[in-house]
Amino acid sequence: MQKEIEKAATLVEAMPHIQAFRDKIILVKLGGSAMDQEESLRTVLQDVVFMELVGMHPILVHGGGPAISAEMKKRGIEPTFVKGHRVTDEQVIDLVADVLWNQINADIVRKINDLGGRAHAVINKDRKTLQAKKKLMEIDGEQIDLGLVGAMVSIDARQILDLCYDDFIPVIAPISADSNGNLLNVQADEVAAFTAAQLKPEKIVYLSDTPGILRVPGDERSMASTLKEDEVNRLIAEGVIDGGMLPKVNACIQALEAGVNKAHIIDGRVPHSLLLEILTDKGIGTQILR
Repeated sequence: MQKEIEKAATLVEAMPHIQAFRDKIILVKLGGSAMDQEESLRTVLQDVVFMELVGMHPILVHGGGPAISAEMKKRGIEPTFVKGHRVTDEQVIDLVADVLWNQINADIVRKINDLGGRAHAVINKDRKTLQAKKKLMEIDGEQIDLGLVGAMVSIDARQILDLCYDDFIPVIAPISADSNGNLLNVQADEVAAFTAAQLKPEKIVYLSDTPGILRVPGDERSMASTLKEDEVNRLIAEGVIDGGMLPKVNACIQALEAGVNKAHIIDGRVPHSLLLEILTDKGIGTQILR
């Protein structure tokens, strides 16, 4: 009986959060082990289906870097990166689109539907839903051409909102296209931040392979539960936030500056981390506030 009482108490704790986020958009960037490990992915998608069931409007943006690199190596192509951006030629962009559209996105959509949700693939095969322009990286004052790599220009926000309000869960792959219809590879973190800037969700949540933002690199006990923008910028300037965490944190700041209320970085390896962050008083990761 005691276990049943504790379960009921958990539901009661969640109730004000469910009320607060009912009819609100929650944008989730899916990545890391939450995508690469089957059981982790399943629990994340269970959370997403639950969120939609209780009246929220979750939107998923996914990447697929490890799967793309694995497929490249199978075909004898060595992946090359510049500041976290994959150098992408015409052969690689076709491979990237195939992996993201026909493997990863299709798998996520199928799993959500199997769990009782209603997912809808947003994969830009019309070359109009996600549009971008060619991106050049500047390193030491020199502009580096990364090939078919893009920076977001526009997204069909109306299409995605219509899907949400028709009780679908949009699942967005980060392949975009330029004004001539040429496919461009855009970092999923950037697509998530840009989408958030256009749709103004209540929250944007990045799933990662760390507990959150660490004040002391490597020391998980130093995880900050709440940070403000100026504190985050100081940690970046001091080199505390760097490496793979930097693009996520910069994307969070971009979303906040565009009007999103809160950005979260949480550990996707923890079972039901999304629900723990959104529907409990304490949460489990780092929330960044404007």
